[in-house]
Amino acid sequence: MSTALAVSHGYFGRAAIYDLNRPITTHAHREGHLIFMVGGNHATVTIGSRSFECDETFAAAISPWAQHSFEPASEGSTQCLVLYIRPMWFLENTGSSDYALSFGRARLQMTDTLKDMLNRLVRLMMSDSLDLNVEDLLIDLTSQCYEASWVERTRPCNLQAHRSFSDFRVRRSQQLMKNYLCDHNGLDALASEVGLSRPHFFKLFKRQTGVTPNVYFNTLRSERAIDDLLSTNKSVTDIAHDLGFASQASFTRFFSLNVGISPTDYRRVARIS
Repeated sequence: MSTALAVSHGYFGRAAIYDLNRPITTHAHREGHLIFMVGGNHATVTIGSRSFECDETFAAAISPWAQHSFEPASEGSTQCLVLYIRPMWFLENTGSSDYALSFGRARLQMTDTLKDMLNRLVRLMMSDSLDLNVEDLLIDLTSQCYEASWVERTRPCNLQAHRSFSDFRVRRSQQLMKNYLCDHNGLDALASEVGLSRPHFFKLFKRQTGVTPNVYFNTLRSERAIDDLLSTNKSVTDIAHDLGFASQASFTRFFSLNVGISPTDYRRVARIS
């Protein structure tokens, strides 16, 4: 069974160490996402239509809203450190001109410098300290990965890197999804509410945002679930009900498929740094 070894939240976003032996379905994050293998067997990361193997010599760099999935080896488990870095935090702390935190390449070779920073971050997160000051390490590690992703590549200007949701029907559908996380009537009804056929809605939404409406909606539900687990005393059953799930079991399956571990396990180890 997949389990969480450490989870740290902060203004930077979140950092987690997982021991994974089950797949994570296709999903997306609004943050820049980095995956480092720190032990166990290799894993396969699929970003869009491209799949590649990640092990202790290669990391995965995933731009915000890029659809991706994770497949551990068929036997054993994979220990990995995963980062979800808020683009605005990255901008504020590095002065980068890319406020979208868009990576130039997805597969990054781990240099000795990156390995050293990664090992220090893992040791800090796995320590018993209640005051995890991980931000300096995260700035250095993310910056190094970002720069490495653009070596021998031409960076787009920041206006090109930033995706703008310009169509009012897409913007309205996003707002409706946020407003009705609990009593969502399905994407067919949503398409009708914004005045589009289902095929036209799906095509327009994917073109504008880079993800399907299903993935976007599941991202919102995952984010709300994580916020509730971290910042409220709601039971897992109540969180499931508030998000429109028929049972705690169906919510747990959803959370495990989209986040990687069970909501109970996430709450057990998560802390704010």
